[in-house]
This record gives sequence, C-alpha cells and structure tokens, in this order.
Amino acid sequence: MDENIIARPDSSRIQLELSLGAQLNVLLSASHALNVRTAAVFDSTLQPAAFLIVRWLLSNGPATATLLAESTAMDRSSVSRLVTQLKHLGYVKSETYPEDRRGVLLSLTETGREKALMAIKEKEEEFYKRISKWKDSDLETFVYMLRCFNGYDTK
Repeated sequence: MDENIIARPDSSRIQLELSLGAQLNVLLSASHALNVRTAAVFDSTLQPAAFLIVRWLLSNGPATATLLAESTAMDRSSVSRLVTQLKHLGYVKSETYPEDRRGVLLSLTETGREKALMAIKEKEEEFYKRISKWKDSDLETFVYMLRCFNGYDTK
C-alpha cells in the first residue's frame, strides 16, 4: 500500500460526523435564541450584547472595559457604549481600580445582579426541562462527553 495515500474515513463515519455537526448547529442556534430571550427578560430595552457583559460580570466579577472587550469578543467602543447604558439604568457601577488609581473597574450593582440571576434562572429552567427525564447515568455520560469535546482533561 502506498504510504502517501491518506486513509479516508468510511461513509458511516462521515455520516456520523455530519450528524454531529447538524446537532451542534441545532444546539448553538437554540442556545443563541435562548440567550436573546434571556436578555429580553433581563431588560427588553437593551441589546442582547449588553446582557453578555452582565453575564460576564456575574460569572467573573469586576473587570476593566478592556478585559470585557477581550473576553466577549467585542470592540472597546461597543463595550463602552453598552456599559454606559448599563450604568445609566443602574445595573453596572464603576469604581477606582485598587492597584492603579487611574484605572476603572466595572461591576454589577445589586439590582443588576438580582435581575441577572432572575433572567438566568429562567434560561436554566428551559435546559432543565430537556434533561429532566434523563437517567443520572445518561446525564453523567453527556457531561463527560461534552467535557471531552470541549478539550478538558477528563482523567
């Protein structure tokens, strides 16, 4: 056999990979739609991207605008505009960065935190409905497989 020929997967493997791709697309599309609905529950007057900032601050704590831009894959001007709206509505506050008095840290206000938790709870309930009838062993397998897929060491 010629060593320069690359082995090609059989057609059943290709079909499985295509099916996986289709299911991942369904998951990503449904997740995006649910994120948009969750953002509207948080505050329907804001763009969904503003809720992305809120969720990031809720999960990770205070941050600079630069870190928010990098972490959310938004440009700084968009983050600045959205943070201004969030501050105006009382969801985000800015404080002087303790280590560098010139810097500014952004964080959620108590109102922002409470509303974010309420909106996220509604989102979680949608996912919990989907797995509510699964056996624990099926859920364990699903979590394990997702960890593997996401590149986490599962040993």
